[in-house]
Amino acid sequence: MNRKLCGIFAGVCALAMMSASVIPAQAQDEPKEKPPMYSYVGFWNIPRAQWADMEKNNAVDQKILDKALADGSIVGYGSDLNLVHTADGMTHDNWWSAMSMAAMLNVLDKFYKSGTPTSPVLASATKHSDGIFVSRYYNWRPGSYKNAYTRVGMYKLKTDVPDHAIETLSKSYIVPMLEKLLADGSIVEYEIDTEAIHTEAPGTFWIDVIAPTADGLDKLTAALMNASKTSPLSSAGFQSMVDSSSHRDSLSTSTVTYK
Repeated sequence: MNRKLCGIFAGVCALAMMSASVIPAQAQDEPKEKPPMYSYVGFWNIPRAQWADMEKNNAVDQKILDKALADGSIVGYGSDLNLVHTADGMTHDNWWSAMSMAAMLNVLDKFYKSGTPTSPVLASATKHSDGIFVSRYYNWRPGSYKNAYTRVGMYKLKTDVPDHAIETLSKSYIVPMLEKLLADGSIVEYEIDTEAIHTEAPGTFWIDVIAPTADGLDKLTAALMNASKTSPLSSAGFQSMVDSSSHRDSLSTSTVTYK
């Protein structure tokens, strides 16, 4: 998200924190935490001359992922091409999600046994990293989507915030807003992630939204801006809980499938 959107999230999340502290839990019509969903993501920096080869490699990977989706091992998978490049950032990623760590790792094992990790295009990567994430707030529309857009905002909580900060802001505001966008088709998936295997600093979390078209991104922006108008609080509350210097965003074109 850009700075304007970061400020908008700041205001609404501050409102969420305050409202949750003054309204009894039983009086709040809020989303419930879901069973943990685990996602494995492989990040790659692929030389531009090999981007077409990466597409071909993704097509080969799809055979393994489609089988895992069909037998219920995973609930979704996809690949992303980064649209906003940085000097030391990644260009591509591949991911899949499952309802247990074991199911997620079993698919990873299938890839290793298939020889995919040693394919020429992946061997050409100048950088590579992996992440394993867990989400308890998520939803999607089943189906396959090409040329979608994935927008991710990364945030880091300050060390003195309550342990339930992510839970509170998820239940009280972010999930209800994203559920409305999901219901009208503006987005096809969202999740709020933390790391299951920590490679980032503790307290880091990600808000991940997938829109089927660029118009969906505009509708997301409009929803956030509307929320800022109806919120009586400024961004100061959120900034008191989040280390703004650690905030980062990404925007990708995506091919995704959800069961």
